[in-house]
Amino acid sequence: MNNASPASLPDTLCYLNGEFSSLQDAKISVLDRGFIFGDGVYEVLPAYGGRIFRLEQHLARLDRSLAELRMGNPLSREQWLAIARQLLTDHAARTGAVDQIIYIQITRGVAVRDHVMVEGVAPTVFVMSSTMKPPTEAQRTEGVACVTADDFRWQKAHIKSTSLLGAVFARQISADQDALETVMFRGDHLSEAAASNVWVVKNGVLMGPPKNQLVLEGIRFGLLEEICAAQGIPFELRPITRAEVLAADELLLSSATKEVLPITRLDGQAVGNGKPGPVYARLHAGYQTAKAEQSV
Repeated sequence: MNNASPASLPDTLCYLNGEFSSLQDAKISVLDRGFIFGDGVYEVLPAYGGRIFRLEQHLARLDRSLAELRMGNPLSREQWLAIARQLLTDHAARTGAVDQIIYIQITRGVAVRDHVMVEGVAPTVFVMSSTMKPPTEAQRTEGVACVTADDFRWQKAHIKSTSLLGAVFARQISADQDALETVMFRGDHLSEAAASNVWVVKNGVLMGPPKNQLVLEGIRFGLLEEICAAQGIPFELRPITRAEVLAADELLLSSATKEVLPITRLDGQAVGNGKPGPVYARLHAGYQTAKAEQSV
């Protein structure tokens, strides 16, 4: 078994319900609805050189997820920013890492177990920072392998919910096959990967699934559209069939930690010519420019 003891957890700072403490010492009630039901949401903010990337967009998505759960945002933008900056500074001082990931989790709070959305309780607010683990140089230059699977998760994928057992199962499918991600389909149409959005390139056009309740709208939806506009790359959001995915010139993953990453093998078959393509190269370059210009 691999049950980590408190002493084996990182000795870094975290924020829990108004207080900063060691991650080893932070505790919640066993009746927290996040623990009992997964009744909560989360957000992941990348920070480069101690500066948070696309803060406004991440907080806007946090608000959208909270609204779906009939919850309000317990903190202001300034409070979130102050907490994040303190954690970033502390983590950098302890580890030397300046590129980090800020993880925010908000649950409905502590109440006697009952499925109904209880009102009048204080939400549980937890924030921590960890060292970013970006893709390797080999993954960027050679691309990565992925596998496909049917999307067996629930119908409200647009909520960034802490109920992630479906994503755990999906990611394990690829892990069992030594692949980086699992590209999923609802029926005959592309949805997303276990922990990433998926993009298709055909004849120089970047295409992604439409924004709806079946796909989590990654922050990179807007970012890649902006980069495409600046680079003169046609951009489309529309239903994409399995056949289109399998016939793609390029396939890409995007997420907070992956940024944008080329898939060069899918289910053991080469994607396009089996190498990262020209659209990926332009998007990756544009992403690096955006990181320098759009961080706070």
